[in-house]
This record gives sequence, structure tokens and C-alpha cells, in this order.
Amino acid sequence: MLYRENGQFKTSYVGDQQIFPILQDRVAIALLLAVAFVAVPLMAPEYLFRAILIPFLILSLAALGLNILVGYCGQISLGTGAFMAVGAYAAYNFAVRVPGLPLVVSLLLGGVCATGVGVLFGVPSLRIKGLYLAVATLAAQFFVDWAFLRINWFTNNSSSGSVSVAQLNVFGWIVDSPAEKYLFCLVFLVGFAVLAKNLVRSHIGREWMAIRDMDVAASVIGIRPVYAKLTAFAVSSFIVGVAGALWGFVHLGSWEPAAFSIDRSFQLLFMVIIGGLGSIMGSFFGAAFIVVLPIVLDNLPYWFGIPIDTALASHMTFMVFGALIVVFLIVEPHGLARLWSIAKEKLRLWPFPH
Repeated sequence: MLYRENGQFKTSYVGDQQIFPILQDRVAIALLLAVAFVAVPLMAPEYLFRAILIPFLILSLAALGLNILVGYCGQISLGTGAFMAVGAYAAYNFAVRVPGLPLVVSLLLGGVCATGVGVLFGVPSLRIKGLYLAVATLAAQFFVDWAFLRINWFTNNSSSGSVSVAQLNVFGWIVDSPAEKYLFCLVFLVGFAVLAKNLVRSHIGREWMAIRDMDVAASVIGIRPVYAKLTAFAVSSFIVGVAGALWGFVHLGSWEPAAFSIDRSFQLLFMVIIGGLGSIMGSFFGAAFIVVLPIVLDNLPYWFGIPIDTALASHMTFMVFGALIVVFLIVEPHGLARLWSIAKEKLRLWPFPH
């Protein structure tokens, strides 16, 4: 009886169109944000920020962008790592070549450049779909890797091929401690999460889902496949590009193209599939699963005092991790977000059996 909307009346269109129509959800989200913005920076140790929280926030943002394309529009992409790389290197070049440009503007311009590349490689989606589209987006990964390795202009003629950024200055605020970097990433994540949630609830979000479910029927009822697919690629690439810029500037500080390899693309695709396709919340669940579980598996033998070789522990982590992914997809193919929605539905019906 604690989680039910009985007695919560809507007296305006604004109230009826809230992101969280149930009061308990709004209270829970407010408490979660209060803990994330206030309690965590005050109490979390440095290791937690560097190893778990900051990577989780940035990868959640990247998974959020990919979920718009794959989960809501149904367009398969294996070039997410490439779009992250474009965002990172574009933001780096804006920061280096335009003196005095604010850091936030550089990051957003990196996302704009990733948007252009994403739309360019999204053009084949107008003619092909499924596995063929996946191969077409995979070409973006190899092309971008080649470009950033061979064209020295992108790395500001760096002899080693790697680039690095100086201290992060956000409108006079020097972001140097792990807690400040965490808060910086958290602001971006919350802002883009609200933006994405409102987009998928709008008319363009409904067009994406219509194209995902049946593109021929969507075109018959007046939806333009060209507009819907390319806007999905544009929005997805923009968010992924900003995530790539944050990954390079905030998490790594110094990077090379290998930081955005095809492994990163597959990692993000696994996040979306495991978390739940077509779910904003699923992007966070998938990122938590991919980021936290390997760390837990790595440390599990030491927590129980089991002597084990380091190489064997690493291999065991990959084996157990892969097996868990396979088992989970068999048990719940709709992802962790589906389990979350089932739990909420059961809680709304409790204590009644139906």
C-alpha cells in the first residue's frame, strides 16, 4: 500500500505529463539526487571515485546515447567507440587551437563534431538494416582509428600519438580533485538524462519507436524514415561524443586511439542489452553491471582468503563475467530494466494477488 497512485489527482496537463507521475517516485529520485550530489562527495574515498563512480557516470552517459539509437530507434551500431573518439579528439582540438574557449563549450563542440560523423555513417541506414547496418557502422570504427593514428593534425603533431589535457578550468573553477570531477560528470549525466527522457516522450521519440517496431507501417502513416533515423543517429552521436570527451578529459587525462577501440563499442552495446533496450533506466543498470561486476569478481578470491594467481584470477573474471551475461540474457532477455519494472508492478498490487 506504500507505492500506489490512489488519491494522487492530476488537475492540469502539466501534472498529467510529469516524468514521474507517482509521488513516491519523485520523492525517491529527489533523495537519490541528494545522496549523489551531497553525501557521496563528502563520504566516498578517492579509490571509489577513480575506479568506479567516474567511469560509471561517463559510461552511463555513453550507454544512454547508444540506447536512443539501438533501443528506441532499432538501428544497430557497432561504431560507438568511434563516435566517442571523435568527441574526445574534437574537444581536445577546440581546447588547444581556440585560446580561452571554455571547457564546457569545448566538450559540447566535441559532441557536435561527433554528431556530424554519426549522421554521415548513419546515411546507410536509409537503405540497409540489421546485420548490414552493423557492418556499415563498424566501418566507422576502423576509419576513425586509422584517421587518429595516421593524421598528425588531430593529435596536434604529437610524436607519441597520444594527447593530454591540462588542468580542467570550468568558468574559473579548477576541477582537480576526484570529488570535483565526479560532480562535474554527474551534472552532465543528470542534464542529458532529463533531456533524453523528454525526447523519447515527445513526438520524435514516438517516431523513433514506430520506426523500430515496423518502418514500413510507420512510413504509411506519415512518418518520414529519413528524418527519424538521421535524428536518432544525430542525438545518439552527440551524447556519445560528449561522453567520449568526458572520458578523455576527466577520466583519462591522457589518451591515444586505443582508448576508444572496438572493445569499447562492444562494451557499450553489452551495457544497453543487459540494462534493457528502450529504457533510460536500463542504461544506468547496464553500466553498473559492466563496471562494478568485474571489480567484484577480481577481488572476490582475496575477500575470502583464497590464494590464487593474478593471471588465473584475471582469466576467471572474464570466464565468469561472460557466463553471467549469457545466463542473464537467457533468463531475462529484456534486461535489468524489465526486472525493475516487474518489481514496481508487483509493489503497486501488493498485498493483493492480482
